Amino acid sequence: MEQALLGSNGRAATTLFNVNPKSNPRRPSSVRMPVATAVAKPCTRPSGRWEAIHAEIEAHLKKAIPVKPPPVVSEPMHHLTFAAPQSTAPALCVAACELVGGGRDQAMPAAAALHIIRAAAVAHENLPLTDRPEIRPPVAHAFGPHVELMTGDGMVPFGFELLAGSDDPARGNSERVLRAIVEITRAAGSQGTVYGQYHEVEYLLSRRRDRRDPEWADHVWAKKEGELHACAAACGAILGGGTEEEIEGLRRYGFYVGMIRGMVVHGGGRREDGAMKTVEDMKKLALKALHGFDEGKVEAVASILDANMC
Repeated sequence: MEQALLGSNGRAATTLFNVNPKSNPRRPSSVRMPVATAVAKPCTRPSGRWEAIHAEIEAHLKKAIPVKPPPVVSEPMHHLTFAAPQSTAPALCVAACELVGGGRDQAMPAAAALHIIRAAAVAHENLPLTDRPEIRPPVAHAFGPHVELMTGDGMVPFGFELLAGSDDPARGNSERVLRAIVEITRAAGSQGTVYGQYHEVEYLLSRRRDRRDPEWADHVWAKKEGELHACAAACGAILGGGTEEEIEGLRRYGFYVGMIRGMVVHGGGRREDGAMKTVEDMKKLALKALHGFDEGKVEAVASILDANMC
């Protein structure tokens, strides 16, 4: 089943999982799957566990980004950080850390950094301009496009600063923090989120010209959601002291979680009868990636699959 969903492009393998493919030849390399504009599925509200993790991340962010002088800098950053639609990636980072035996506090700075950097990307792709294709979901604009553009630019290094600040030689976590920074840099950069944003804009422009690329959604969700969630899960495992096998298993799990979120929550792309079956098949592959972990903890982590069906 996995081979039916995943392609074999070597270049895609390198960028999709941000690591040397020789060290893990079994990783999925690229994705080609049917994507529906809207997948009909009963919505399961996020469990209390996920809501609690989201609340802790938000509390952490509010302490890290208080509104203080000069307000011209802090107010736009505070607004854009919390105006962005909620993603499950930061919470998955925390859950992955706990799954490998780490504490929630070990992953909180990385989860906050993921939220801020993704919020910056959302701000950039939703600038209040009139000469661009519409991208949803929109952000409530409280400032002009120039302020939001520059604020988004400043949010990215601030997110990394927040994560770097968790480096504590007394806890011996320096190597783990550095590795998490590298993971997020790759997932958020020109071969990750930015790459997905480019393909999304290309699709929207082609739709205006009545020329559609049937493969657009594959690129968009693999880069904007798949890699983001893969990175989040891997970072949590790294910071929690997971083994290489655990890190790569959770990376694979996170990728499928992100792809499902892209297909179900955002939709778009091709209308095909097999779209819902693809989602169900990917859920099976996601659960397969969790084999070998503590069964008593797996259920809590796996519940995010249902939360992403909303």
